[in-house]
Amino acid sequence: MRSIWNGAISFGLVSIPIKLMNATENHAISFRQIHLEDGGRIRYRKFCELEDREVAQAEIGKGYEDADGSVIPITDEDLSQLPIPTTKTIEIVAFVPQDLIDPLQMDTAYYLCANGTPAAKPYTLLREALGRTGKVAIAKFALRGRERLGMLRAVGDVLAMHALLWPDEIRAPEGVAPEGNITVRDKELDLADALMDTLGEVDLDELHDEYREAVEELIAAKAEGKEPPTAPAPEGGKVLDLMAALEKSVRAAKEARGAGDQGAEQKAEVRRLPQRKAARTEPKETGGKKRAPAAKKTAAKSGTTGNRTAAKQSATRQTSAKQTPAKQSSTRKTAAKQTAAKKTAAKKTAPKKATAKGA
Repeated sequence: MRSIWNGAISFGLVSIPIKLMNATENHAISFRQIHLEDGGRIRYRKFCELEDREVAQAEIGKGYEDADGSVIPITDEDLSQLPIPTTKTIEIVAFVPQDLIDPLQMDTAYYLCANGTPAAKPYTLLREALGRTGKVAIAKFALRGRERLGMLRAVGDVLAMHALLWPDEIRAPEGVAPEGNITVRDKELDLADALMDTLGEVDLDELHDEYREAVEELIAAKAEGKEPPTAPAPEGGKVLDLMAALEKSVRAAKEARGAGDQGAEQKAEVRRLPQRKAARTEPKETGGKKRAPAAKKTAAKSGTTGNRTAAKQSATRQTSAKQTPAKQSSTRKTAAKQTAAKKTAAKKTAPKKATAKGA
């Protein structure tokens, strides 16, 4: 990485020579201005107002315009000779817990590299001290024509510095909060908590810039003369109740999390589950007769007295219909024998009765 500033960290009486490097890079796709009629590039040219001619970059310097319109030239040498210690020094002024820094103040991030072998030991000392205490160093430094605040912290094996905005550069949030007295119910808060718990955490390394990828696909399609992809129609006109929206969001998050868990289980070892006993599907037989299905018994019990009688009669008819011809024949024979026996007994009894009457 190329250094953009050379100086030193002032740590009490300790001076650590360092190089300042950009810790971030911009991956946004840049566009050029073109002439719509013929596609020609549009360029800006710099003209001198007094001479009415184009000037080169080497002829351009800095100047401050006063209130009366006059311009006061300021050179880089003038700025480098300012009587402040931070022109070439990152001056540490305090060590504080990191949670005291408002994220709104954070600006550009830089890496600090030890400049030379003698700087390695004090550089490592400061890095280890910040890492062990969990604190950050607040410093002042000058860069690109202005003095700034900085926050130094340990990031792995290196020191990183975040440029901080001055407190008076943070705007007050006047007129930003919703107007009126808005009350949030406990049930709504519970659903919001459930949604946050369901969504869980995320690995930031898995997130990516989908907008940039879509722009790249658009450019590739146009370069090949293909039809560029189109965006799906937005879902508009739906006004959902807050509770309904929260409940729907929780369900969707649980389904998405469930799908992810199933995918994880598929990759895991598959274990054989113990076999369950097969459920009975046929009615149980008792004494040679089949019981009526449980559903019919339940229906008979839940009905009125007349319904129960009808159900029993129906069950009796069904049982009789299911009997085999052999059983039916046996039943008829038994009935005939009983009838013959009754007739014989009647004949024997009749004379005795007559004799008794004659006497």
